[in-house]
Amino acid sequence: MIYAYARVSTKEQNEGRQLAAFSECGVKIDKIFIDKQSGKDFERDEYIKMTKLLAKNDVIVIKSIDRLGRNYNEILEQWRQITKIKNADIIVLDMPILDTTKNKDLLGTLISDLVLQLLSYIAENERVNIRQRQAEGIAAAKKNGVRFGRERIYDPLDYIEIYKKTELKQIKVRRAVEIMGVSESTYYRMKKELIMQGKI
Repeated sequence: MIYAYARVSTKEQNEGRQLAAFSECGVKIDKIFIDKQSGKDFERDEYIKMTKLLAKNDVIVIKSIDRLGRNYNEILEQWRQITKIKNADIIVLDMPILDTTKNKDLLGTLISDLVLQLLSYIAENERVNIRQRQAEGIAAAKKNGVRFGRERIYDPLDYIEIYKKTELKQIKVRRAVEIMGVSESTYYRMKKELIMQGKI
């Protein structure tokens, strides 16, 4: 069996380029597995399904090594599991030297192992750089007043204290919802829930 594996990091991303590469590669692919998940580890549903089906002399086709994953040690371990333990092959379309169906002699294996280690390192390094750029971008945006995500909603105990203050007319409801970071309708819904629970 010849399997193809595609991966994108999020559900919003499109795997079209990878699928196009599979259709143009000249290899008759029997089944394609697609994950929409980070490459930081190999806990991915479709990848796991594929490797469970994998048998001796089967082949996995991937567009590039970073589609397999972005964790240096885990890429090397998965490569070993597939090629040495399961005795299957891997074809990396963007890097023909990593085609384990060819060059099975000692020199070919040595060269492909060295290239694999280098590319795996580059893939992980890129993941680290992406995270760093994201963190720097978020920090810069926050510094400029950009807000991310929903405001924290107080837990019930915080709400009870604020509710008491509104009842004692120490603060107005408008101020309470502002402190809590919720809408007025959410404020009253939470109040109703707490009354039903007997907490206020």
